[in-house]
Amino acid sequence: MRTRLGRIWYSILYRFSPPWDTGIPAPELVRILTALPPGKAIDLGCGTGTNLRYLAEHGWDVTGVDFVGHAIAAAKRKLGSHPATLLAADVANLAALDLPGPYDLALDMGCFHSLARADHARYARGLAHWMKPGGVYMLYAWQPDHPGDSRGISREDVVTGFAGDFHLYQYEQGTGHPSAWYYFNRK
Repeated sequence: MRTRLGRIWYSILYRFSPPWDTGIPAPELVRILTALPPGKAIDLGCGTGTNLRYLAEHGWDVTGVDFVGHAIAAAKRKLGSHPATLLAADVANLAALDLPGPYDLALDMGCFHSLARADHARYARGLAHWMKPGGVYMLYAWQPDHPGDSRGISREDVVTGFAGDFHLYQYEQGTGHPSAWYYFNRK
């Protein structure tokens, strides 16, 4: 979906109100922060910055990456005076970006599953490049609805795709559309 047409489609949605932007931080993020001391965090596919703002309000140094410029502009407004590094860039090219890592926490709420399959390995290598050993990576991804469904990514493909550099320590099945939360530690 990271094509020029995809960028235009997302850009149009971000000019209005994207349906996935609830304006409240993910409860899973809120929960995990009770167990983590503040450090450096990156939100991949950060959208309008709701989770970034929550992290910044809780003492985290934050970085947001989204391929839609309108989303990054909205995140800047939402963060207000909170310092942040915000980049309009492709998450499949993380290793090539000039980021202020390494990161203690990485969050991806629905970005990875929208990438072309050919970009999954580059994304995983780039994320591994920027994560501290022991760092936490939280991934929310859609799963296929039925055999042959091209939307989403299977649990097996997620686990296999990150197995080289990450260890899956927790898995939670989502509700509604087939989905899941994956919790990894950087090896």
